Amino acid sequence: MRRFDVSAERLWDMISTPGSLNDNHPFCRTNEVLAWDDDGRADRLEYLNGRTYVRRFQSWTPTKGYTLLIGEEGGYQSFVEWTIEAEGEHHASLTISVHPFLLAGWPRWASALPYGLWIRPRLRRYLKAVLAGYHHVEATGEAVPRNHFGRHGWFS
Repeated sequence: MRRFDVSAERLWDMISTPGSLNDNHPFCRTNEVLAWDDDGRADRLEYLNGRTYVRRFQSWTPTKGYTLLIGEEGGYQSFVEWTIEAEGEHHASLTISVHPFLLAGWPRWASALPYGLWIRPRLRRYLKAVLAGYHHVEATGEAVPRNHFGRHGWFS
């Protein structure tokens, strides 16, 4: 979760603009819109290391957030929630929650240790950098430099 000194409406504009990852995401090489209308929204995110994922939006609630599925085309998909919480007239917070596909198919008891020791710490660092990218753009008005908050083993 990251707090922003903008209204929920402004934060919504920041996260819902087509192609917004191009300026806001520190590990994004390109963010290409595939569809963006009332019938559906989808885009392609190419990370700095060349890994390419498609994001297919599942729900869309203006000024509140959205949910999406992300993953390689035809591959396992992670479920992601972007949630905006208004905190008065001029402040809002953004939370990104990811339910990763990594370890999909593993029994819960067998996945707990690798998830806790390997996936969760890397996922938290990744999400912290993404939220910091949006905060950087909001604070400076400039696109976030690539790897600005450090490199990431999964995406840099």
